[in-house]
Parts: sequence; structure tokens; C-alpha cells
Amino acid sequence: MTRLEKVYKEKVAPELNKEFGYKSPMQMPRVEKISLNIGLGEASQNTKLIEDAVEELTKIAGQRAVITRAKKSIAAFKLREDMPVGVRVTLRRDLMWDFLDKLVSFALPRVRDFRGIPDRGFDGRGNFTLGIREHSIFPELEIDKIEHVKGMNITIVTSAETDKEGKMLLDLLGMPFKK
Repeated sequence: MTRLEKVYKEKVAPELNKEFGYKSPMQMPRVEKISLNIGLGEASQNTKLIEDAVEELTKIAGQRAVITRAKKSIAAFKLREDMPVGVRVTLRRDLMWDFLDKLVSFALPRVRDFRGIPDRGFDGRGNFTLGIREHSIFPELEIDKIEHVKGMNITIVTSAETDKEGKMLLDLLGMPFKK
């Protein structure tokens, strides 16, 4: 059991139950999975960019990243069907808890002039998406070896029914939202 998972079971779950009064422990909101995505539009001209992104996202996530491919051809973007356009990975269980702990404890505090995350990233069903401009904030990456700084989307999928429940869950887990 990871550190953050222990915090969830001992502190977060009872606090959520006290606030919302769930009748069953299965109603309790929990983090189900975390999806990491790096979109690389310019990768259609440079295949080394995709290889670097796969390697870097694999280091960050601790799990092999998969190349995403274009579904349609779009002439304006010089894009053909089945060309590589990004890299993604989905984390569950222990890897998910480890990544969330690392994100909250190490990576986000390393962002320059960090004042908290805006809570606009909720989708109406308790899931939260966060955009990061520089993936170099993660401690696994050596900044000297990164050729291109890439942005990254992090989606935290919860079993919460509402944004209020999802926000409280992530807040209690240590997500640094703006006050």
C-alpha cells in the first residue's frame, strides 16, 4: 500500500463520509485512474520527437507509453491518417497512487512562481484535467538531456458524482488548488 493510498483510507475517506454522509462505502469517491498525454503536432515531420516523448513519458509514469495516431487526414496541418501525433499512458492502482503523490509533493512545487492550480479543470462529473506547460518539472528527467520542452495533460478520473465531491477528494489528497 502506497503512502497516499494509506492517507486516503485513514483520513480522506472518513472526512468525505462526514461531509456527504454516504450510506455505503462503495459510494465513497475514489481516484480510479490517471491519464497522461503529450500532444506533438510537429511530430509528423520529426520522428525523433516521438521517440524522445515515449522515453520521457515512460520515465515519468513508470509504465511504457503508447504512441497515439491521427484518425483523419487534415491537409491544412500536413497530417495523414495513421501518422503519429502524440504519446499517452494510463495509470491505475499503485502506479497511479505513486504518480499522484509525486505530482502533488515534488512536481507542482517545482513550477516557477507557483501559486496553486485553478479549479476550472473539472468536467461536471468530478474528473479533473490539468495542463502543464513544461514536463521538465518531474524529478526523473534530467533537464540537460531534454531537447524540446513539451506540454502535458494530466487527467485524474474519479468515481465522484459531482465536481464538489471530486474537488474535496483531490483537496484532501493534497492537490494545491488556488484559494
